[in-house]
Order: sequence, then structure tokens, then C-alpha cells
Amino acid sequence: MIQTVFFNLLQVLFVLAFAPLYAGVLARLREIVQSKRGPSIIQPYRDIFKLFHKDERVSEQATWIFRVTPYLVFVTPIFVTILIPVLTDYPLVFAFMGDMLAGGFFLGIAGFFAALAAVDTGNPYGPMGASRTRMVGFLAEPVFMIVFFTVSFVAQSTIPYIVQQRWVANVGAFFSPAHILLLIAFLMLILAEGGRIPVDNPSGHFELAMIDESKGLEYSGRGAALMKWGGQMKFLVLTCIFLNVLVAPWGLAHGTTIAAVLAAVPSILVKILIFAMLLVAIETSLAKLRLFRISEFLGAAFITSVAAMVTSIFPGG
Repeated sequence: MIQTVFFNLLQVLFVLAFAPLYAGVLARLREIVQSKRGPSIIQPYRDIFKLFHKDERVSEQATWIFRVTPYLVFVTPIFVTILIPVLTDYPLVFAFMGDMLAGGFFLGIAGFFAALAAVDTGNPYGPMGASRTRMVGFLAEPVFMIVFFTVSFVAQSTIPYIVQQRWVANVGAFFSPAHILLLIAFLMLILAEGGRIPVDNPSGHFELAMIDESKGLEYSGRGAALMKWGGQMKFLVLTCIFLNVLVAPWGLAHGTTIAAVLAAVPSILVKILIFAMLLVAIETSLAKLRLFRISEFLGAAFITSVAAMVTSIFPGG
């Protein structure tokens, strides 16, 4: 019991420590592909450290929602981390407290409050970005649900650890058309939820075009640091679900010793680096979609997820 709790803490520390590095590597790789020098991969750490040491300014129009939201955005990815396989392939102490749908619900709560906080201050740019964020969320949430329903049909479970073990045990199901379509739909979902191209430009800071970045536009000091760090952790958590549960459920620790769990860290980082290269290849090959085209992108993700579910129910049809 104590050992599994400790391993859960190691997973949380992994997400806390490497989420800014993941964002820094993505930004650096993107600049390299575009023949630019770009910032250092540790620049996100510097930004968070700098923001924590700055004064915080809160609008007189803001309510408790504005003050509480940064902590919700920061904490909810940690809740999801204790439910999913980040470093181990065997269930830990909190693994059965919720499934992948519960993880999506936790992240959805944070996104809902972030949208409310953007409206709370009365700044005209905040509500504009919040409305776009909710539009993306409204279109992405059905994809979340259909993806998880498809997982339940194929793997007969939505508990991440059980799904991961079923993919490893059943190679035929892993390479089935339903699973391939599911991976495509979830990848499109990650691009939308992570504010990546073609849905949003993570390096863009023009207020009229912001979507994901607009949620933290009014924050400063500690609030801005928590919003930035929480967003980076959310993206890393979605990546871990995609890689460790659905795409490549290998490289996780099999043993129950601390050395075995720590030895899994390099293999997980290598998988994340390869996925980061894939994301950079996608982002540099596509242009940011116009606002009215985002619904078409997420509509395609929804159709792909429905096709995966139908294929899983009627494999011979």
C-alpha cells in the first residue's frame, strides 16, 4: 500500500517536472524546423519561475471564480495522473477510483472554470477567447465520449491500466481498423485540446486570434504561473494517455521496485520525444485553420471516432 502510494507520487512528480520541458522541446523543435534559433528548451522553467516571483494584479470586477481557477487548472491534471499509467503498467492504489471518462470530466471542469474566469474580469478580449474555447470544447467533448466508448467495446474496459494490458495481450485488436481509427480521432483531439496547429497557434499572442492562450490573458504573477504550468501538465497527461494506453503501451515498469520504476523514465521520455517530432511535423505541414473551419476539423474527428465505434461493434460489416 505504502509502496504504491509512493509510486503514485513519483508519477505526479514526473508530470510536474517534465511538463515544462515537454513544452520547451516542442517549441525548440518547431523553431529548428523553421530554420530559426528559438528559445532554450528550459525557457518554460524560467518563465514559470519568473512569474512566481512577480506581483499579482487582480481586477476589481473579478470574483472568487477568477481567484480559484488557476488552482483548479493546476490540480486537475494531477488528479488524472494518479488514474493513468505514466510509469508503471500495473494498477496503483488510486487506479480504480475513476476511468478515462472521469479523467476527461476532471479536465473538462478545469476548462469550464477557465472560460468563466476569462469572462469574469470584464476585459473584452477574455470573453471573445472564452467563447472560442467553449466552442472547441463543445465540439471536442463528444469525440472524447465516443473514443472512450470505442475503447470499452474493443478492450472491454475504460480503466486505463486494464486497457493498456488488453492492448499488449491482444495484438490483433491493437492493429484492428477500429483501433487505428480511434488513434486518428484521439490525435485530432489532442491537437484541439492542446491548442496546437491547425486548431490554434501556441506561439501566437494576437488577442483577436487567441483561443487557448486567452484563458490566462488576464492573469499575472502566481496565477499566470499556475495557468501556464497547469496547461503544460494537461498536454503531457493527454500525451501519456495516448502513448501509454493506446499507441505504444510498452516501456512501462513491470517490477515493483523503485529501481524498476525509475528505469522506465528514460523509455517514457523517448516515446514522448518521438511523439513531439510527430506533432512538429504536423504543425509545420499545416496552417492554422480559420475559426469557422475548426468545426469541420472536429467534425471530422467525430466522424472518425463514430466509424471506429461502428467498426468495433460490427467488425465483419
